Amino acid sequence: MSMTLVQVVVSGLLLGALYALFSSGLTLIWGMMNVVNFAHGDFVMLGMYTAVMVWTALGGGPWASVPAAAMLIGTLGIASYFLLVRHIMRGPMLAQILGTFGLALFLRYGALWAFGANFKTLPDDLVGHSFILAGIRFEGARVLAGAVGLIVTLLLHLLLTRTSIGSRMLAVSEDATAAQLMGIRPQRMQALAWGMAGAATGIAGALIATFFYTSPTVGETLAIVAFVTVALGGFGSVLGALVAGLLIGVVESLSAYLIGPVYKDVIVYILFVLVLWFRPQGLMGKT
Repeated sequence: MSMTLVQVVVSGLLLGALYALFSSGLTLIWGMMNVVNFAHGDFVMLGMYTAVMVWTALGGGPWASVPAAAMLIGTLGIASYFLLVRHIMRGPMLAQILGTFGLALFLRYGALWAFGANFKTLPDDLVGHSFILAGIRFEGARVLAGAVGLIVTLLLHLLLTRTSIGSRMLAVSEDATAAQLMGIRPQRMQALAWGMAGAATGIAGALIATFFYTSPTVGETLAIVAFVTVALGGFGSVLGALVAGLLIGVVESLSAYLIGPVYKDVIVYILFVLVLWFRPQGLMGKT
């Protein structure tokens, strides 16, 4: 394998780890409550604007913007649950779709009113300059984003599968009524799930902003990636989102290098359709 191809694969893995991070919040909400959050991409967008505001007002980099975005978007997730989601859950699926889609439009046009339509970017050297290791070139911003994305996604998976809080959340996802009879408060666990999903999404947004443009409509593009990642990995599986994110990142990078950047999305969607054709529940979803 040539060094150029290795470079492409490494870049794809770093990008895929970030895909996994902002997709894990979406799959957590689906697995916990069977609700699809169409405002998920706009949560990422607000995390990106948080990074821009922290740098503009304080001159702070990711070490300041990541915690700020986690707290801000996590709080937004909890507020969204109590003010909107817990009410529309009582209605039909159409109410959930229109409710979260309306939330997406509210956040998008609120950002347009507050920040304007122009693209905003952070300095290229905000995280650090590129460096070469074993003949492979690494960009500081992408390395940081990929590493944090991988760590946070794995921690989220461990929290759900190895802690008492995770056990309570999974109990609520299986049967909220039975969980309530066992002394678990479903609404508290569901609000916590929205808060965790929002925090993970905010972290991803703050990291993406270090190497990608920020605008009120960027959430549309990121939401599509998140939905494909979650569906490919399996709805409700954080580990599946991690595997699917890494796979999509590598496939995108290889397709752009071998075929052309224009066709990378086409190749990803073809792979997505083929996997779901033979395994409709996704790579690691339950049957």
